[in-house]
Amino acid sequence: MCSDEATSSAKASKMDLSLPTSLFFDYLCSSNFNHHIMTEFGFINSIKTLFTDLHKNGFEGIGDDCAVFEFSERESLVFTADLLCEGVHFLRHATSPRELGGKALAVNLSDIAAMGARPVATILSVSLPKEVTGEWATAFMEGYHDLSKRYGVALIGGDTTRSDHDIVINVTAIGRVANEHIKRRCDAETRDVIFTTAELGASDVGLQDIIAGRLDTPAAAIHRNPLPEIEKGLWLGARPEVHAMMDISDGIASDIRHIMEESHMGALIDLDRVPVAEGATLRQALCGGEEYKLLFTASFDGAEQLMHDFERHFHTPLYPIGRITEGTQLKWREKGTEVEHDWSGFTHY
Repeated sequence: MCSDEATSSAKASKMDLSLPTSLFFDYLCSSNFNHHIMTEFGFINSIKTLFTDLHKNGFEGIGDDCAVFEFSERESLVFTADLLCEGVHFLRHATSPRELGGKALAVNLSDIAAMGARPVATILSVSLPKEVTGEWATAFMEGYHDLSKRYGVALIGGDTTRSDHDIVINVTAIGRVANEHIKRRCDAETRDVIFTTAELGASDVGLQDIIAGRLDTPAAAIHRNPLPEIEKGLWLGARPEVHAMMDISDGIASDIRHIMEESHMGALIDLDRVPVAEGATLRQALCGGEEYKLLFTASFDGAEQLMHDFERHFHTPLYPIGRITEGTQLKWREKGTEVEHDWSGFTHY
């Protein structure tokens, strides 16, 4: 199983990142609440189950990159939230405040892009220790502002509070999308071609550089400065042959399973066709997290025209890496033969 800055950076800096014992956490892990193995996604499934008795008030339930609220016959709003914690998602000494401000926004806008939506606004909440409330905080907000300006996204509110030790950042992003352009994880169909929009693995190479203290490499800069694929998401959202879509945040080996589970389908990944970034390994391309590229499925019959039109529009190729299959299994193929791998992407616990 691959790691991200969460586990690996903790080892590098010898920080104790174990979850503190509390009555609340004991409750979450108790048999009264948690009917799944206590993993990250088991925890999410437990929350989903607990809240099934409540009216959704017009929102689509948990399961996609964003929650969807249809506000008219033609358009919907989409909502997402992401949390960045020092020592888990970033190391303060290895990331400039300006970079961190941009990244905090970028990872949320990537979720909006994955729905085929355009981001319109964000809400930002930060918890800062006393020593980073001056110049550091100003530079952080400048980084957040620069990316907001780049994509035309308004900051409409939030909260600030003091932290005793670590920096904690939470962003809620809001997008707007035509109803017929919404891309969900549950819409993959048998024989769909599985695509990604870019070469993969560079972010994990950068993470390993950061852990090793090599902070000035090109790959380290890629890891600290992700860019959401907003225009690609909008373009793919408008294409009817594109069915299911999400962003790659935990690695294809993990993220494709979300499409499989929501669509009740299987998948076959052709390892010879996975686009591996320069300097990365195949395992890093499949298991490394924090790529923030798009992973999607498209109809078999429309795939060739889609690839042609995409490359003509963006001057960069799409990468077909497999297909959706009947059943529920994830299979790997190499040189025409199915092979066994226990690969999975990153999970927090």
